[in-house]
Amino acid sequence: MNSVTRKIAAATVALGSFVGAAMADDPRPVDNSVATSKDSGTLDRAHPEMRSVIQKLMDLGAKPVSTLTVDAARAQPTPADAVAAVILDKTGKPATPEAVGKIQDLKIKGDVGELDARLYWPVDMGAGSKLPLIVYYHGGGWVIADLDVYDASPRALANQAKAIVLSVHYRQGPEDKFPTAHDDAIAAYKYAVENAERWNADSTRIALAGESAGGGMVVDVAIAARDQKLVQPKAVLAVYPVAGNDLATKSYVDNQNAVPLGKADIEWFVANYLNFRGEAKDPRIDIVGAADVSGLPPVTIVAAEIDPLNSEGAKLRDKLKAAGNDVAYQNWNGVTHEFFGMAAVVPEAKAAQDFAGQRLRSAFGN
Repeated sequence: MNSVTRKIAAATVALGSFVGAAMADDPRPVDNSVATSKDSGTLDRAHPEMRSVIQKLMDLGAKPVSTLTVDAARAQPTPADAVAAVILDKTGKPATPEAVGKIQDLKIKGDVGELDARLYWPVDMGAGSKLPLIVYYHGGGWVIADLDVYDASPRALANQAKAIVLSVHYRQGPEDKFPTAHDDAIAAYKYAVENAERWNADSTRIALAGESAGGGMVVDVAIAARDQKLVQPKAVLAVYPVAGNDLATKSYVDNQNAVPLGKADIEWFVANYLNFRGEAKDPRIDIVGAADVSGLPPVTIVAAEIDPLNSEGAKLRDKLKAAGNDVAYQNWNGVTHEFFGMAAVVPEAKAAQDFAGQRLRSAFGN
């Protein structure tokens, strides 16, 4: 399996894991046994295609990140590896990424220093006309993953939304603690607005998209754009966002030992990103409890049933609606955290991408 495949799933494991960690101060690995279908119920509840990915992940020897050092968590087999292995088993051929029109790696200005970024053009690049622009933030619990780990989703979004996608990396914990990732996310959005024309993108049609930790940050960036009177994004796509600090929600209870993301994993991620427990009350972390979400652009939320973050997605939907925002929400049963980028294997992922693409195209006026 290639490095892109390995990294795509490394982020998958970590992506949504940050919320609970806010409740723990010790970033050392927790003494947790490896979750199996018997104690998590993941295999029993997952739909067949999703089940095949989770089973393959366990067969590859992946362990809960909460039992690992940061370096080990960044290097171990991931859900993306499992997807690639399932494809290889079924077809006898290595997995290939979704085709796009063009890809360009570049450096952009972060809050402090430069950030790695990657531009994706859709297969249909247009006949010289300017395309909309999506600024995308990957997951990984603010601790693991990078542009290669989250390569599948930007490809899909570029083609679905018929837009250029700028996928942005950001500083991560434990090397760089809160709020560095959040500050980099805002700086990256400003850079995208200022430089869209260089990529033949339409600076008046910009959207935000992110998964897990990135799914929470896109809401934060939209709030910052409102408060700092920046160019307002046309839309926000939050895929199973980290949006709260309550580890006693129904989905945390129901999915505390789920694979690939459980409650202890979330605690581990947050402990590695936050400086101290009290930061979990910051509105950039506790969006559903402390943030002012009024006056935001249309928001689309994608949720997975077998996910500790499921309740947070619903709470975010309700809070956004109560504040008068345009919100579209869809929960997919029988799938786990990180399913969104698995369209090559999991039908629900393709349906979720179609749903997100329709909302983005509508916001762009396509």
